[in-house]
Amino acid sequence: MTPVQILDGGLGTSLQDHYNVTFDSSTTPLWSSHLIIADPATLLSCQRDFTATANVDVLLTATYQVSPEGFQRTKTPSHPNGIPRDAIAPYLRTALNVADEAVHANSSSIALSLGPYGACMIPGQEYSGAYDTEHANEEALYKWHSDRLGLFNEATEGKLSSRVKYIAMETLPRLDEVRAVRRAMRQAGSGIPFWIACVFPLEERDTLPDGGEVEKVVEAALLPVEDGATPWGIGINCTKLHKLPGLVKAFGEVVGGLLEKGRIGERPALVLYPDGTQGEVYNTTTQVWEKVQDTSGGADTRPWEVQLAAVVNDARAGGQFSSVLVGGCCKASYNDIKKLREQFE
Repeated sequence: MTPVQILDGGLGTSLQDHYNVTFDSSTTPLWSSHLIIADPATLLSCQRDFTATANVDVLLTATYQVSPEGFQRTKTPSHPNGIPRDAIAPYLRTALNVADEAVHANSSSIALSLGPYGACMIPGQEYSGAYDTEHANEEALYKWHSDRLGLFNEATEGKLSSRVKYIAMETLPRLDEVRAVRRAMRQAGSGIPFWIACVFPLEERDTLPDGGEVEKVVEAALLPVEDGATPWGIGINCTKLHKLPGLVKAFGEVVGGLLEKGRIGERPALVLYPDGTQGEVYNTTTQVWEKVQDTSGGADTRPWEVQLAAVVNDARAGGQFSSVLVGGCCKASYNDIKKLREQFE
């Protein structure tokens, strides 16, 4: 049977729900990554919940919203006018060190979490893909992602591969950004296995926010290209759970077709970490999670972890993927991930 690894859950929402962390205008530029500046101790406690209690196989770093722009917009007593680029490296090392401490005494691996360009905009645009004109094309996004990867290369003195096992390119809302991150990973030359996880937030159709269909997503991620690295895994994150059965089936069918036609040579891993919500939707105006009443009468009432495990097991039975890495995104707590692990024991 296709092997399964367990990924962690939603860091930002776990900090809010379990550690009373408040994100406001002073923390907005970096969101959960702000804790690598302001409160590494609380960050460590939260990440340890996932390693010590949920016993995850892979832990994501608190770097999803990291960007030069985000640091420049973050004011601290030491940097009242914003944190300049040449002062970023110590904070990135803090993120890696906290993750190291969190996995201490566990066998968990570390994945470097990197969100899309849209996650670093204010307000965030990873669910719309509506980028500013300076970043609304593949070449600009390639340069932006390459520059951010360079920050971590500088912070680790070229030894990032000794600090993390994977790089997670997450919540990508655009086909051109899928291609851009592959090029950026090739240019970085780290050799670190990476995955590409896309977001499918639209209720009315199973496409990226930019309209990209699953077939185009999988092809953009996997088909061999001279200037792009091939990801270790592909998948879906920050997407409502009820959308996963159809999406994962479509991913598997496209991958199977590419394998059958010889257009790709190896099976990728499947990476899934949907929202952990039970119907809540994030209101970007009020910045509050709101319960939305389902009026269709067809909602699946099984627990989150049971529904997700069923999707995983269906994907495993299909045989198109080499392995599955599964966890949760927004509102998925360490307790949710612990229950998810129990589904596979």
